[in-house]
Amino acid sequence: MASGTELTHAAPTAGEYIAHHLTFLNNSGEMQANLIDFGLYNVDTLFYSIVLGLLTVFLLHRAAAKATSGVPGRFQAAVEILVEMVADQAKGMIHSEESRRFVAPLALTVFIWIFFMNAMDLLPVDLLPRIWEGVYSAAGHDPHHAYMRVVPTADINATMGMSIAVLLLCLYYNVKIKGAGGWFHELISAPFGNHILLAPFNFAMNVIEFLAKTVSHGMRLFGNMFAGELIFMLIALMGGAWTGMNAPSILLAAGHFVAGLSWAIFHILVITLQAFIFMMLTLVYIGQAHDGH
Repeated sequence: MASGTELTHAAPTAGEYIAHHLTFLNNSGEMQANLIDFGLYNVDTLFYSIVLGLLTVFLLHRAAAKATSGVPGRFQAAVEILVEMVADQAKGMIHSEESRRFVAPLALTVFIWIFFMNAMDLLPVDLLPRIWEGVYSAAGHDPHHAYMRVVPTADINATMGMSIAVLLLCLYYNVKIKGAGGWFHELISAPFGNHILLAPFNFAMNVIEFLAKTVSHGMRLFGNMFAGELIFMLIALMGGAWTGMNAPSILLAAGHFVAGLSWAIFHILVITLQAFIFMMLTLVYIGQAHDGH
């Protein structure tokens, strides 16, 4: 007869199942104990984001290498549509042609990269974690400590890292376009006016604005993808409640199929929209760095 511990491992509760799926594979190999620990990094987030980033660069490079002046194929046509969309958006927000030569390709790369990272949410919840569990077990480790999360954008470290990178670009273009002196003058003279007594308030307001834009930029993407990932887990629990050919199990299995299919179809819109919003806000914030108050 199986022991109590074995039964617990074989059939985790709903809370244990979700907690396990929400735990990142970090460099310590254990669950993160503290809310903030700068000594840890999430290996799964880094792995999937780097692999998908390389895939993005490869696809764009292939599209550029195979581009022809004749009738384009489906792949080339799809990439050209994306390029034109991003170029039009960049042209309306960033008036410097020199800046657009860098920012527009960056925005296109960001859109496709985030779309791929978001799309990992469409894979079956247990597919890659189960494969990793088998690999982990074969290596002689406890399979119940085989943590893995496959959606990089459901990790706040990834989304905030990207939003901080956008902030650094904004600071760079503020200095490049306006000069260090001109930008500093703007920081202390807007939005309340160019008066020495108002300088501390102007400076504080501008710092708060930069911080608020950066935090909201990263948190928006993280919040939407984390919520989507959690809903998929809750739907998976419906299918995992099967106990045999009885009415409750059949109804839960049917609900699992219908809810899973419906949410997956709707989530295609979510992952695309969130990638587009992050790209657009990137263009908006960099465009604002080119404008004076």
